[in-house]
Amino acid sequence: INAEYMGHLLSVYFFSNFAMALRTRFENSDDVGVFSKLTNRYCLVGIGASNNFYSIFEQELQDHIPVVYCSIAGCRIVGRLCVGNKNGLILPTTTTDQELLHIRNSLPDVVKVQRVEERLSALGNVVACNDHVALIHTELDKETEQIIQDTLGVETFRTTIAGNALVGSYSVVSNQGGLVHPKTPTADMDELSSLLQVPIVAGTVNRGSEVLGAGLVVNDWAAFCGLNTTSTEISVVEGIFKLRNTNTSSSNVIAGIRDYLVDELA
Repeated sequence: INAEYMGHLLSVYFFSNFAMALRTRFENSDDVGVFSKLTNRYCLVGIGASNNFYSIFEQELQDHIPVVYCSIAGCRIVGRLCVGNKNGLILPTTTTDQELLHIRNSLPDVVKVQRVEERLSALGNVVACNDHVALIHTELDKETEQIIQDTLGVETFRTTIAGNALVGSYSVVSNQGGLVHPKTPTADMDELSSLLQVPIVAGTVNRGSEVLGAGLVVNDWAAFCGLNTTSTEISVVEGIFKLRNTNTSSSNVIAGIRDYLVDELA
């Protein structure tokens, strides 16, 4: 066996075991969160991208949750138009019957799917949620708030992020942690942490972008961000969302490498 092939095997091993936040790009856009929606029970991806974009999601997710290719209101920007968690998915009223049927049939039966008539129809920009709590735009309709509570099974809080009402654009949250706009005051982060009951940190993606919701999607065990995201930004993402493999003592790593090489070379 030559050294080059051995190096290739080792790089594959480390990528598959320790690279938990993956970088990708939708056509020429680093705004991964515009074209996808990731939860603990399903992932929606806008139709019409390259196979490379889809394959990155499928390799990481398809053994665990369905990856659904879809459009909403004829648009590929599915991540900005809907809001969801493991309990449910809320779509704007402009979603066609055919799109609704396709999405509903593709998701697990336990996931409630609901259309809502809301003036602020880019729901992904105005709501940020995990499986327990939702932060919502201060001007969201009362009826919409009720539907969010019922469909997603969450408590709701009207708030802003660093003075921005678009809470879904300027924050990303999971059941493990939350990332918010870099100019969010410490007192606000403490309050958000108290509401969400998870640790919160300020940060950026895509080499300094403050629009976190557009550049990043996460669930409790995976994250996808734009190709421009720096290693420092990825380190922050993996830290706050607890994505790093904790089983990394030297003996475990060596044992893992040995087992992997034995399997590959057998």
